[in-house]
Amino acid sequence: MKADRQRDIIVCEVGPRDGLQMIQQVLPTSVKLGWIAVEAAAGVPEIEVCSFVPPKLLPQFEDAAEVAAGALRHAGLTVTALVPNLKGAERAFASGVHKINFVLSASESHNRSNVRRSSAESLEDFRRIVELRNSRPEWRSIQLCGGISTAFGCTIEGAVAEDAVLKLAGKYVEYGADKLSIADTVGYANPAQVKRMFTRLRQQLGEIEMAGHFHDTRGLGLANVYAALEAGVRSFDATLGGLGGCPWAPGATGNIVIEDLVFLLESAGLNTGVDLDRLLEVRKIVRAALPDVPLHGALAKAGLPKGFGAHRKTANL
Repeated sequence: MKADRQRDIIVCEVGPRDGLQMIQQVLPTSVKLGWIAVEAAAGVPEIEVCSFVPPKLLPQFEDAAEVAAGALRHAGLTVTALVPNLKGAERAFASGVHKINFVLSASESHNRSNVRRSSAESLEDFRRIVELRNSRPEWRSIQLCGGISTAFGCTIEGAVAEDAVLKLAGKYVEYGADKLSIADTVGYANPAQVKRMFTRLRQQLGEIEMAGHFHDTRGLGLANVYAALEAGVRSFDATLGGLGGCPWAPGATGNIVIEDLVFLLESAGLNTGVDLDRLLEVRKIVRAALPDVPLHGALAKAGLPKGFGAHRKTANL
Protein backbone atom coordinates (compact mmCIF):
# COMPACT_ATOMS: atom_id res chain seq x y z
CA MET A 1 0.00 0.00 0.00
CA LYS A 2 1.59 3.28 -1.05
CA ALA A 3 1.33 6.57 0.76
CA ASP A 4 -1.89 8.25 -0.41
CA ARG A 5 -2.84 11.92 -0.64
CA GLN A 6 -3.79 11.96 3.03
CA ARG A 7 -0.56 10.35 4.26
CA ASP A 8 3.04 11.14 3.51
CA ILE A 9 4.21 8.02 5.33
CA ILE A 10 2.82 4.53 5.90
CA VAL A 11 3.40 3.32 9.45
CA CYS A 12 2.88 -0.41 9.93
CA GLU A 13 2.23 -1.88 13.37
CA VAL A 14 3.92 -5.28 13.60
CA GLY A 15 3.33 -5.86 17.31
CA PRO A 16 0.61 -8.53 17.01
CA ARG A 17 3.17 -10.61 15.07
CA ASP A 18 6.77 -9.51 15.68
CA GLY A 19 6.02 -8.14 19.12
CA LEU A 20 4.35 -11.32 20.36
CA GLN A 21 6.42 -14.04 18.72
CA MET A 22 8.91 -14.30 21.60
CA ILE A 23 6.39 -13.90 24.42
CA GLN A 24 5.58 -17.21 26.08
CA GLN A 25 2.20 -16.08 27.37
CA VAL A 26 -0.36 -16.74 24.66
CA LEU A 27 -2.55 -13.69 24.25
CA PRO A 28 -6.28 -14.51 23.88
CA THR A 29 -7.70 -13.94 20.42
CA SER A 30 -10.17 -11.41 21.79
CA VAL A 31 -7.33 -9.28 23.19
CA LYS A 32 -5.43 -9.38 19.91
CA LEU A 33 -8.54 -8.30 18.02
CA GLY A 34 -9.22 -5.55 20.54
CA TRP A 35 -5.69 -4.25 20.12
CA ILE A 36 -6.03 -4.27 16.34
CA ALA A 37 -9.44 -2.57 16.46
CA VAL A 38 -8.29 0.32 18.64
CA GLU A 39 -5.13 0.91 16.60
CA ALA A 40 -7.11 0.88 13.39
CA ALA A 41 -9.49 3.42 14.91
CA ALA A 42 -6.47 5.58 15.84
CA GLY A 43 -5.58 5.77 12.16
CA VAL A 44 -2.79 3.19 11.89
CA PRO A 45 -3.13 2.22 8.22
CA GLU A 46 -1.43 -1.18 8.21
CA ILE A 47 -1.06 -3.93 10.82
CA GLU A 48 0.86 -7.19 10.57
CA VAL A 49 -1.64 -9.27 12.52
CA CYS A 50 -0.14 -12.76 12.65
CA SER A 51 2.28 -15.32 11.29
CA PHE A 52 1.16 -18.45 9.46
CA VAL A 53 3.59 -20.87 11.08
CA PRO A 54 2.99 -24.35 12.54
CA PRO A 55 1.25 -23.91 15.92
CA LYS A 56 3.57 -26.49 17.49
CA LEU A 57 6.47 -24.12 16.82
CA LEU A 58 4.71 -20.90 17.86
CA PRO A 59 1.48 -21.54 19.82
CA GLN A 60 1.01 -17.75 19.93
CA PHE A 61 -0.24 -17.91 16.33
CA GLU A 62 -2.50 -20.94 16.51
CA ASP A 63 -5.39 -18.50 15.99
CA ALA A 64 -3.83 -16.86 12.92
CA ALA A 65 -6.79 -17.45 10.61
CA GLU A 66 -9.27 -16.18 13.20
CA VAL A 67 -7.22 -13.07 13.91
CA ALA A 68 -6.84 -12.34 10.20
CA ALA A 69 -10.59 -12.72 9.67
CA GLY A 70 -11.35 -10.33 12.51
CA ALA A 71 -8.84 -7.74 11.31
CA LEU A 72 -10.32 -7.81 7.82
CA ARG A 73 -13.56 -6.38 9.20
CA HIS A 74 -11.93 -2.96 9.63
CA ALA A 75 -12.54 -0.90 6.51
CA GLY A 76 -9.47 0.88 5.23
CA LEU A 77 -6.99 -1.21 7.22
CA THR A 78 -4.31 -3.06 5.26
CA VAL A 79 -4.11 -6.49 6.92
CA THR A 80 -0.73 -8.17 6.61
CA ALA A 81 0.62 -11.56 7.64
CA LEU A 82 4.10 -13.05 7.73
CA VAL A 83 4.88 -16.43 6.18
CA PRO A 84 8.13 -18.47 6.34
CA ASN A 85 7.45 -20.81 3.43
CA LEU A 86 5.07 -21.95 0.69
CA LYS A 87 2.83 -23.90 3.08
CA GLY A 88 2.36 -20.84 5.25
CA ALA A 89 1.63 -18.76 2.17
CA GLU A 90 -1.12 -21.14 1.10
CA ARG A 91 -2.84 -20.59 4.45
CA ALA A 92 -2.32 -16.83 4.22
CA PHE A 93 -3.77 -16.65 0.70
CA ALA A 94 -6.82 -18.59 1.86
CA SER A 95 -7.30 -16.19 4.79
CA GLY A 96 -7.80 -13.25 2.43
CA VAL A 97 -5.18 -10.91 3.92
CA HIS A 98 -4.22 -7.94 1.76
CA LYS A 99 -0.46 -8.40 1.95
CA ILE A 100 1.96 -11.22 2.70
CA ASN A 101 5.44 -10.64 4.07
CA PHE A 102 8.02 -13.31 3.26
CA VAL A 103 11.37 -13.01 5.03
CA LEU A 104 14.80 -14.47 4.44
CA SER A 105 18.14 -13.48 5.95
CA ALA A 106 21.09 -11.85 4.24
CA SER A 107 23.20 -13.78 6.72
CA GLU A 108 23.36 -17.41 5.62
CA SER A 109 23.91 -18.59 9.19
CA HIS A 110 20.92 -16.65 10.47
CA ASN A 111 18.70 -18.01 7.70
CA ARG A 112 19.68 -21.59 8.52
CA SER A 113 19.12 -20.98 12.23
CA ASN A 114 15.78 -19.33 11.61
CA VAL A 115 14.17 -21.50 8.90
CA ARG A 116 16.67 -24.38 8.53
CA ARG A 117 17.59 -23.80 4.92
CA SER A 118 19.85 -21.67 2.76
CA SER A 119 18.96 -18.18 1.59
CA ALA A 120 18.92 -19.51 -1.99
CA GLU A 121 16.38 -22.17 -1.01
CA SER A 122 14.24 -19.50 0.64
CA LEU A 123 14.37 -17.41 -2.53
CA GLU A 124 13.21 -20.39 -4.56
CA ASP A 125 10.30 -20.82 -2.16
CA PHE A 126 9.37 -17.17 -2.72
CA ARG A 127 9.38 -17.75 -6.49
CA ARG A 128 6.90 -20.60 -5.98
CA ILE A 129 4.74 -18.36 -3.78
CA VAL A 130 4.56 -15.76 -6.55
CA GLU A 131 3.59 -18.45 -9.04
CA LEU A 132 0.88 -19.72 -6.69
CA ARG A 133 -0.49 -16.19 -6.19
CA ASN A 134 -0.58 -15.56 -9.92
CA SER A 135 -2.28 -18.90 -10.62
CA ARG A 136 -5.49 -17.93 -8.83
CA PRO A 137 -7.48 -14.89 -10.06
CA GLU A 138 -8.91 -14.28 -6.59
CA TRP A 139 -5.40 -14.02 -5.12
CA ARG A 140 -3.74 -11.78 -7.71
CA SER A 141 -4.55 -8.60 -5.81
CA ILE A 142 -2.65 -9.81 -2.72
CA GLN A 143 0.60 -7.88 -2.42
CA LEU A 144 3.82 -9.84 -1.87
CA CYS A 145 6.60 -8.18 0.09
CA GLY A 146 10.09 -9.64 0.05
CA GLY A 147 11.86 -9.07 3.34
CA ILE A 148 15.61 -9.20 3.96
CA SER A 149 16.51 -9.57 7.62
CA THR A 150 19.98 -9.06 9.15
CA ALA A 151 20.59 -6.67 6.25
CA PHE A 152 22.91 -4.46 8.30
CA GLY A 153 24.66 -7.05 10.46
CA CYS A 154 24.22 -10.38 12.21
CA THR A 155 24.91 -11.62 15.74
CA ILE A 156 26.16 -14.92 14.27
CA GLU A 157 28.30 -13.72 11.35
CA GLY A 158 28.95 -10.09 12.26
CA ALA A 159 29.23 -7.78 9.26
CA VAL A 160 26.97 -8.43 6.25
CA ALA A 161 28.14 -7.31 2.81
CA GLU A 162 25.95 -4.66 1.20
CA ASP A 163 26.44 -6.33 -2.17
CA ALA A 164 24.87 -9.50 -0.78
CA VAL A 165 21.77 -7.54 0.26
CA LEU A 166 21.55 -5.87 -3.15
CA LYS A 167 21.82 -9.25 -4.87
CA LEU A 168 18.97 -10.70 -2.79
CA ALA A 169 16.86 -7.61 -3.41
CA GLY A 170 17.45 -7.93 -7.15
CA LYS A 171 16.34 -11.56 -7.07
CA TYR A 172 13.18 -10.64 -5.19
CA VAL A 173 12.29 -8.10 -7.86
CA GLU A 174 13.16 -10.55 -10.64
CA TYR A 175 10.84 -13.16 -9.10
CA GLY A 176 7.93 -10.73 -8.78
CA ALA A 177 8.02 -9.00 -5.39
CA ASP A 178 5.69 -5.99 -5.20
CA LYS A 179 7.59 -4.42 -2.32
CA LEU A 180 10.84 -4.86 -0.38
CA SER A 181 11.39 -4.64 3.36
CA ILE A 182 14.95 -4.14 4.57
CA ALA A 183 15.42 -5.07 8.22
CA ASP A 184 17.99 -4.32 10.89
CA THR A 185 16.90 -7.42 12.77
CA VAL A 186 19.48 -7.28 15.57
CA GLY A 187 20.10 -3.55 15.79
CA TYR A 188 23.53 -3.29 14.15
CA ALA A 189 22.77 -0.44 11.74
CA ASN A 190 23.93 3.15 11.91
CA PRO A 191 22.44 6.12 10.00
CA ALA A 192 25.30 6.46 7.50
CA GLN A 193 25.03 2.77 6.63
CA VAL A 194 21.24 2.97 6.32
CA LYS A 195 21.28 5.95 4.00
CA ARG A 196 23.96 4.36 1.82
CA MET A 197 22.11 1.04 1.62
CA PHE A 198 18.77 2.51 0.60
CA THR A 199 20.42 4.89 -1.84
CA ARG A 200 22.17 1.97 -3.54
CA LEU A 201 18.95 -0.06 -3.59
CA ARG A 202 17.08 2.81 -5.22
CA GLN A 203 19.82 3.28 -7.81
CA GLN A 204 19.77 -0.43 -8.68
CA LEU A 205 16.06 -1.17 -8.49
CA GLY A 206 14.32 2.05 -9.45
CA GLU A 207 10.93 2.94 -8.03
CA ILE A 208 9.89 -0.29 -6.31
CA GLU A 209 8.31 0.47 -2.94
CA MET A 210 10.60 -0.14 0.03
CA ALA A 211 10.06 -0.29 3.78
CA GLY A 212 12.46 0.05 6.69
CA HIS A 213 12.30 -2.26 9.70
CA PHE A 214 14.54 -1.12 12.55
CA HIS A 215 15.31 -2.28 16.07
CA ASP A 216 16.50 -0.02 18.86
CA THR A 217 19.08 -2.39 20.29
CA ARG A 218 21.79 0.26 20.51
CA GLY A 219 19.61 3.34 20.62
CA LEU A 220 19.86 4.25 16.93
CA GLY A 221 16.45 3.09 15.76
CA LEU A 222 14.84 6.48 15.14
CA ALA A 223 18.08 7.96 13.80
CA ASN A 224 18.11 5.14 11.27
CA VAL A 225 14.50 5.94 10.34
CA TYR A 226 15.47 9.51 9.54
CA ALA A 227 18.42 8.35 7.46
CA ALA A 228 16.07 6.09 5.48
CA LEU A 229 13.66 9.01 5.06
CA GLU A 230 16.45 11.06 3.53
CA ALA A 231 17.06 8.20 1.10
CA GLY A 232 13.41 8.25 0.01
CA VAL A 233 11.84 5.48 2.13
CA ARG A 234 8.21 6.19 2.98
CA SER A 235 7.10 3.06 4.84
CA PHE A 236 8.23 1.89 8.28
CA ASP A 237 7.48 -0.93 10.72
CA ALA A 238 7.28 -0.48 14.49
CA THR A 239 5.61 -2.01 17.54
CA LEU A 240 3.52 -0.67 20.36
CA GLY A 241 5.80 -0.07 23.33
CA GLY A 242 8.77 -1.45 21.42
CA LEU A 243 7.66 -5.05 21.89
CA GLY A 244 9.63 -7.80 20.21
CA GLY A 245 13.20 -8.76 19.50
CA CYS A 246 15.14 -11.54 17.88
CA PRO A 247 15.90 -14.98 19.41
CA TRP A 248 19.41 -14.74 17.93
CA ALA A 249 20.18 -11.50 19.77
CA PRO A 250 19.82 -12.44 23.46
CA GLY A 251 19.07 -9.54 25.73
CA ALA A 252 18.50 -7.13 22.85
CA THR A 253 15.66 -4.65 22.98
CA GLY A 254 12.84 -4.90 20.52
CA ASN A 255 11.51 -2.95 17.59
CA ILE A 256 11.34 0.82 17.47
CA VAL A 257 8.37 2.20 19.40
CA ILE A 258 5.46 3.08 17.13
CA GLU A 259 4.35 5.94 19.36
CA ASP A 260 7.82 7.53 19.19
CA LEU A 261 8.04 6.85 15.46
CA VAL A 262 4.77 8.66 14.76
CA PHE A 263 5.89 11.55 16.96
CA LEU A 264 9.18 11.82 15.05
CA LEU A 265 7.45 11.82 11.68
CA GLU A 266 4.73 14.28 12.65
CA SER A 267 7.31 16.56 14.27
CA ALA A 268 9.17 16.56 10.96
CA GLY A 269 6.02 17.77 9.21
CA LEU A 270 5.09 14.41 7.69
CA ASN A 271 1.49 13.30 7.88
CA THR A 272 1.03 9.74 9.14
CA GLY A 273 -2.73 9.99 9.54
CA VAL A 274 -2.35 8.60 13.08
CA ASP A 275 -3.96 10.19 16.13
CA LEU A 276 -1.16 10.12 18.73
CA ASP A 277 -3.43 10.60 21.74
CA ARG A 278 -5.53 7.62 20.72
CA LEU A 279 -2.45 5.56 19.88
CA LEU A 280 -1.02 6.12 23.36
CA GLU A 281 -4.28 4.81 24.83
CA VAL A 282 -3.68 1.43 23.15
CA ARG A 283 -0.83 0.81 25.60
CA LYS A 284 -3.44 0.27 28.32
CA ILE A 285 -4.81 -2.76 26.47
CA VAL A 286 -1.39 -4.35 26.08
CA ARG A 287 -0.30 -3.43 29.61
CA ALA A 288 -3.39 -5.08 31.09
CA ALA A 289 -2.90 -8.23 29.01
CA LEU A 290 0.88 -8.49 29.50
CA PRO A 291 1.57 -6.93 32.92
CA ASP A 292 5.01 -8.54 33.25
CA VAL A 293 6.30 -7.55 29.80
CA PRO A 294 8.27 -4.27 29.71
CA LEU A 295 6.88 -1.54 27.48
CA HIS A 296 9.29 1.09 26.19
CA GLY A 297 8.82 4.56 24.77
CA ALA A 298 9.90 8.11 25.56
CA LEU A 299 6.65 9.74 24.47
CA ALA A 300 4.61 7.58 26.83
CA LYS A 301 6.76 8.78 29.72
CA ALA A 302 7.02 12.47 28.84
CA GLY A 303 3.75 13.06 27.00
CA LEU A 304 3.18 15.32 24.03
CA PRO A 305 4.83 18.76 24.16
CA LYS A 306 2.59 21.67 25.04
CA GLY A 307 0.99 23.05 21.90
CA PHE A 308 1.78 20.00 19.79
CA GLY A 309 -1.09 20.14 17.33
CA ALA A 310 -2.23 18.64 14.11
CA HIS A 311 0.01 17.85 11.18
CA ARG A 312 2.11 20.75 10.00
CA LYS A 313 3.59 20.63 6.51
CA THR A 314 7.20 21.59 7.19
CA ALA A 315 9.10 18.60 5.88
CA ASN A 316 11.68 19.04 3.15
CA LEU A 317 12.78 15.49 2.47
